[in-house]
Amino acid sequence: MPRVVTGEFRGTILNAPKGDNTRPTTDKVKEAVFSMIQMRVPECSFLDIFSGTGQMGIEAVSRGAVEAVMIERSGAAAGIIKENLQKIHCGEDPRFRLIKAHYDKALEVLGQEGKKFDIIFLDPPYREAHKDMVRIAGLIRQYGLLSEGGIVLCEHSSDLPFDTDVINLKFIRSCSYGLTVITFFE
Repeated sequence: MPRVVTGEFRGTILNAPKGDNTRPTTDKVKEAVFSMIQMRVPECSFLDIFSGTGQMGIEAVSRGAVEAVMIERSGAAAGIIKENLQKIHCGEDPRFRLIKAHYDKALEVLGQEGKKFDIIFLDPPYREAHKDMVRIAGLIRQYGLLSEGGIVLCEHSSDLPFDTDVINLKFIRSCSYGLTVITFFE
């Protein structure tokens, strides 16, 4: 079960959907990611695409982000996110926003609202990660969703091809954690 590593909600064990339709980011990878971006998190605006359990957005706010917008199209996973927000007593907290929709529609809505994010994290299904990253990078640019100096992180598998040259963002680096890779863009 995922847990909040540190900050305001530290130690809270979060719910995860049963079955293998949702693959929560492991605590090891989550800790490594937040260790690398820790100086960027306080006061940031955080976008979590393919939110699953909501743990990355919850962790970001726990560490000082001013808001976390979580996009999830699965009704079951969106229900788990709502449960997890209740677990941390933030069901109505304005720092959290859940958008239950496909990322195409959700990003369009955020673009129409003029939203900008300092950190965008996505954890798509591994088999679709490259295709989704290419599409989402285009939408981020189209709607101007990344703030000046902002970063995009994509979690994907080391076993599947992931060509950073065809992604419409500047590649920074990739970090491997066993079968999981986090690739950074700006």
